[in-house]
Amino acid sequence: MKTDKTSVITIDEPNENNSSLPLDNIDKKKQSNDSQAHDLFFKITQQFGLEAAILPIEKQMPIEDRSTKRERLANLRKQKNIETIMEKTFSYCASNSIDKRTDLDWFNRYISLAEDVSNKTMQDLWAKIVAGELSRPGSYSLKALKVFRDMSIVDAKLLAKACSLAVRDQSNKNIRIISGVYQKPGLLNLFNKDREIYINISHFGLNYADILSLADNHLLYKQESESSMMVTGETLNFNYNGVPLNLNAKKANIALQFYKFTSIGAELAHLITDKPNDDFLTVLKQQLSHHFEISTTTPSTSSG
Repeated sequence: MKTDKTSVITIDEPNENNSSLPLDNIDKKKQSNDSQAHDLFFKITQQFGLEAAILPIEKQMPIEDRSTKRERLANLRKQKNIETIMEKTFSYCASNSIDKRTDLDWFNRYISLAEDVSNKTMQDLWAKIVAGELSRPGSYSLKALKVFRDMSIVDAKLLAKACSLAVRDQSNKNIRIISGVYQKPGLLNLFNKDREIYINISHFGLNYADILSLADNHLLYKQESESSMMVTGETLNFNYNGVPLNLNAKKANIALQFYKFTSIGAELAHLITDKPNDDFLTVLKQQLSHHFEISTTTPSTSSG
């Protein structure tokens, strides 16, 4: 019996839409995908003046002209980026006064750091930085700007996640993520299972790998810190993303454990809009209630 040369050879992969495509069609599809990838890559190289390497020799400009073109495109790109950021800043400044003590040297350094930012979301954050600095000089250090320049949009989202779980003290400068609480061991509590309580922040999207990533960007200390031992009745007043969180110690020798933001992390955290995580706040209050009386109303007096 002769084999039918027109018979279709299929790849046996169930539940795949292309499982019965002829091989020549699959090859054509692959070629089409390759062509699309090549076209896209070519367009990218054109934006940076680097397309000559993939053009026929007869269509290539002299290398001196190519170098000049690449430099011109880079300058145009930087100019467009910084002008877009200035346009966004202008709208932010509408509701804030500008301090007359504006440091023009700071502004000049800012421009050199921000001009390579083309991502829309990151441009918004850079606009908030300059608007905040113009309103309150000294809000953002050049050291913080250099760190922020090297952050990707993924890093910025991770910082936002950390901020969504963090509390601030009354000064609004010290920011930390509460990770646990414990009571100093003694004869009366040595075997009490509630003496040490751990808060699983990874359950809310911030695992230890994320902590290390934030630490690598100088935003968070990777080692847990703890407060000084508290006495009975001592109160800590925090703000959790716009919600007052007041902790009054029920017992003596209690300490909070937390991951602390660095000074740079605290500066950049001001870029993040308050977004309380209600589920996390509920768990936080439940876990801390064994050692603290908890209130979420603004205290009449301030304490440290």
